Amino acid sequence: MRLAFLTHEPFYPPSGGGSAEAVYLVQEMVRRGHRVHVFCPQIAGADEVRRRFDIELHEFKAWRMGRYASLRNFKYLLYPFFLQRLVQTEARATRFDLVFSQHTISAVAAGRLRRRFRVPTVMNFLDYLTGFMETWPRYLAPKPFIKAITRYELSLPSRYHADAVFTVSDTLADYFADAGVPRDRLLPIYYGFDVERFRFDEVARRAATAMPPAIVMHGSFDHHHLGRIAGEALAHVARNRGDVVFRFVGQRTPALRAFVERMRNQAPSARIECTGFVPYEEVARHLESASVGMVPYEASKGTHCAFVAKVVEYLALGLPVVSTPLNSVQRYFEREPLVRFSGFDGASFGETILGWLAEPFERRLALGRPASDRVKMALDWQTIGRKAVDRVEQVQRTFLHE
Repeated sequence: MRLAFLTHEPFYPPSGGGSAEAVYLVQEMVRRGHRVHVFCPQIAGADEVRRRFDIELHEFKAWRMGRYASLRNFKYLLYPFFLQRLVQTEARATRFDLVFSQHTISAVAAGRLRRRFRVPTVMNFLDYLTGFMETWPRYLAPKPFIKAITRYELSLPSRYHADAVFTVSDTLADYFADAGVPRDRLLPIYYGFDVERFRFDEVARRAATAMPPAIVMHGSFDHHHLGRIAGEALAHVARNRGDVVFRFVGQRTPALRAFVERMRNQAPSARIECTGFVPYEEVARHLESASVGMVPYEASKGTHCAFVAKVVEYLALGLPVVSTPLNSVQRYFEREPLVRFSGFDGASFGETILGWLAEPFERRLALGRPASDRVKMALDWQTIGRKAVDRVEQVQRTFLHE
């Protein structure tokens, strides 16, 4: 097949969040002999990326895109229409057999292209993007606006008659089903990790005991990551364990800077480290020396639908996890002993962290290896890639026989 693969994030290197998945899906498509045309924002070293992944690369160059670009949300609203035009331009020379969209923003372009090209379309939703904005400050996300765009996002597969819809969680699949997407077109594929980069290492785990206990969090650090729960939990732990370090691995976003400043006032004794941006391939090195990984998300439609890469990667390294009771994460990991759920409040979150720190290290270590093995069996990128591309090929076969 000749596939048009659409994304609003730079294809390579991964920039965080769900962006890593695109690389592994494309690799599986290419491995099976499909010709993949990737449409994405401009990247550095484009010629080398073309050779490395054996793809055709079509870059959007009108303005800088990315999760840390200025005026990000405004650019996201405009991007689908320019992306559509970029694909249509290439389609003059290449007849595409299928359009595959990665994330919500590209799904808008993919849906419009389905109508124009009359080819099957697969939409892959790595989150309920607009649902995250429910917990953003009102001046950034007014409620009437949020209600409108969350409804619009859920309508995309039905509006454009997507032939298959991949979701990051069972919970998000339920939302789309409630919005009218037939169940037989929905496939939760979850979110994976690179088993070569996130490995359980008992030597590293034991070496960490010689250092102050560290509570780690990594990611893109948006407003829904660092709200009231995170602040209250950090203060609670700092009051009870003055030796604990809180390590934030990722870009120093405005939300993270504001959070750290707030903590300096609310918990001046708290020990906070911020690494700044870390490439995906180096994230594990900053996590493996920690004692506990945390996911202190506030409740919203977006967070309840999120599968949360953090949890998967913490478990791959054998790190105990504390998470708020997000619906999608609880459904999948409810029987995983290395994951403990707090309430949606800072005090219980902080107490759950302290509970893990009170556990003997050997007990935590004994739980770590089997947890790592379980996610390796179910959620490595090769497994997820095979599942996804199997369905893509099925969609194409069905289309040809209709």
